[in-house]
Amino acid sequence: MARTDSTGTWRYRWAHRENDRLRQAYRDAELTWRRRDEELRRMRAAALGFRAAATAAPGLPLELDSDERVHWVAPAAQLVESRHSAVLPAPELSVPVSGARPRPRRPDGLRVLDTGLAVITNHRLVLLGGRGRRDWAYGRISGLAHDPAAPVTLIQVLDRRPASGLLLPPATVAEFRLTLTLAFADVIEQGPAVVAQLDELIAEHDQVRPFRPEIVTPAQAQFTARVPGGRRTVAAAAAGLLLIPAVLVDSDPPGPTGTQAAVAATGEVAAPVAATARPATSPTRTRSPKPRRATGGGTATPSPRDRFCGAPRNPFGYDFCDGQQIWTPATEFCDWFSCGQDFQDGRGYLVQCRDGSFSRSGGQPDACDLHRGVRRTLHS
Repeated sequence: MARTDSTGTWRYRWAHRENDRLRQAYRDAELTWRRRDEELRRMRAAALGFRAAATAAPGLPLELDSDERVHWVAPAAQLVESRHSAVLPAPELSVPVSGARPRPRRPDGLRVLDTGLAVITNHRLVLLGGRGRRDWAYGRISGLAHDPAAPVTLIQVLDRRPASGLLLPPATVAEFRLTLTLAFADVIEQGPAVVAQLDELIAEHDQVRPFRPEIVTPAQAQFTARVPGGRRTVAAAAAGLLLIPAVLVDSDPPGPTGTQAAVAATGEVAAPVAATARPATSPTRTRSPKPRRATGGGTATPSPRDRFCGAPRNPFGYDFCDGQQIWTPATEFCDWFSCGQDFQDGRGYLVQCRDGSFSRSGGQPDACDLHRGVRRTLHS
């Protein structure tokens, strides 16, 4: 890519733009992945040390039992009650799903009864409001539902109808729901199940970590890259040119009738058809770049196969489909593929590393050790 600025050819300019676009997309995906990874690991740490983090909370305006400890406290919580009778699902030990922060709104069908301090202990959930206190003992909870679009949690107990719950500030919703889940799991002695669920989520998340994109080479540029708008512009232009003869044939231009009119119409239609034949075939002839002449020994003969299975297009026929391992690559290999800095030092067969670069370290104990490991083998 160092030749991009010096040559100024459209192929190198296209490769430069395409690599910038791919790198930016990778950075965005990596940032999103890291945020979720940090969130999952933080929740796992909280689950492991849940009991140890509980305190007696001196100074809290709440009388606690002798063995009762406080896990979480948040102000500005609102007590809400449903206007309609509904049966809520049974409480589940589900980890809160990551997503956008709920909007600070109150769903329809709920009315606010009080505002105060929300407290989660190892025995109950409590709201200390200006009009009194509302308790939800874990042993009496029969239903619980978290609103995915609003910062509302509704709770149903055995002896109380209709359902009531809390409307919280959006910034505290995720921590509140996780703490409530852990407190309920601790009461029924299912804390290890929550930790196991988090371990499974972390393992699944590791599998979807975005890969660093492969480096695009100038040889991969297609003719459509020269046209503003790319393939869509070419397709629209070709469709427009093909429609011109049809429009002229279907039209009924004024003029002489009979044989002379037919001859005149035929002459008008034939000209556009001939003009459209050349532009329609031009992109096809220039779609693939011409292979350059090899200058040294070991250069592979360009293959007529038009399948690469994800490998960069190249005149050597190298692909990711199947075939033989490549121990002696073509002399101009690095003109078509992204070679790592240690490419010439390799003593193995050709492989692609996880960072997108290619290496000659296949079959070696230290294969792609500087490039996050081996991703796949290149075949001939």
